Amino acid sequence: MNFSSLLSMISGLALAGGSAYVAKDYIDGQAVTGGTEGPALVEVVVASQDIAFGTALTAQSLTTIAWPAEAQPAGTFTSYDPLLPDAGKPPRRARRAIAQGEPISASKISNFGEKVTIVQTLSPDHRAMAIKVSAETAVGGFVTPGDSVDVLLTQGRGASLKTVTILQNARVIGVDQDANQDTDKPGVARTVTVEVTPEEGQRLALAQRAGTLSLTLRNVDTPEEEVPLDSISLNDVLRNLQPQQEETPQRVRKTVLIRRGTEVSETEIR
Repeated sequence: MNFSSLLSMISGLALAGGSAYVAKDYIDGQAVTGGTEGPALVEVVVASQDIAFGTALTAQSLTTIAWPAEAQPAGTFTSYDPLLPDAGKPPRRARRAIAQGEPISASKISNFGEKVTIVQTLSPDHRAMAIKVSAETAVGGFVTPGDSVDVLLTQGRGASLKTVTILQNARVIGVDQDANQDTDKPGVARTVTVEVTPEEGQRLALAQRAGTLSLTLRNVDTPEEEVPLDSISLNDVLRNLQPQQEETPQRVRKTVLIRRGTEVSETEIR
C-alpha cells in the first residue's frame, strides 16, 4: 500500500469518527431537552398563615407558590398588587376563614374597604336571627360558630308544663359578637345567632315570647333531615317515671249467721 492510500484511509476514518461524535452529541442534547421540559408554571398567591374571618390581608399573610398554568384555580391571583392596598388606603378582608397554603380567590375576600359581616356567610334566601340564652339553655357555653343545633321551647306551669322542638339542624353563625368558626374556646353567651329561613324566623320570634328557648348540640354525623318530634308534657314525664303499683288483693270477709229465737245476727269470723 503506498503512502497516499494510507493517508486517504486515515482521513476517512477520522472524518467518520467525527461525524458520529457530532451526531451523538446532538441526539443526547435533544433527549435531555425533551426530558426536562415540563408543563408551564405560574405563580399563584396563597395564604402564608391561617387568616381568620374578617382579618385584613397583609404582605406577611401572603406568599406565592408555583402552580401548573393549565390547572390554575378560577379567580386566583398571580401577584400581590391586586390584593394589597396603596399606602393609607383600607385593606381587603377575608370573607371566610382561609387556611394556610390555600389559594386566595376573589370569592374569599372583600373589596378594598368593604365591611365584612356575618351577612356575607348566609346561604341564599336565609336570615340571621339572635336567640337569648344562658349557660343552662346554651349547653353550658359549648356552642360555637359553625355548630348545628336544635331549638326547644318550654312553656306552661305546673302539670301543664311542656316542651316541643321547634327548629332542627340550625347552623350557628355567631355567639355574642364572635362569628369566627375557628373558635373552639367555650364561654357563657347571652345571645346565639342562627341561620334560618323566613318561615323559621317567624316561628322563632313567636317562640321567644311564649316561653324559654334551649339549644341542643347536634353530632356532626347526625342526618340533616328533620325527624318529626311530638311535644312532651310534665305529666308524660311523671307518668313514665312513676313506679308501677301492685294491686293489693282484697281480703275476703267471712261471716256466720246466728239465730236466737226470732233474732238473727251476723258475726265475722277472724
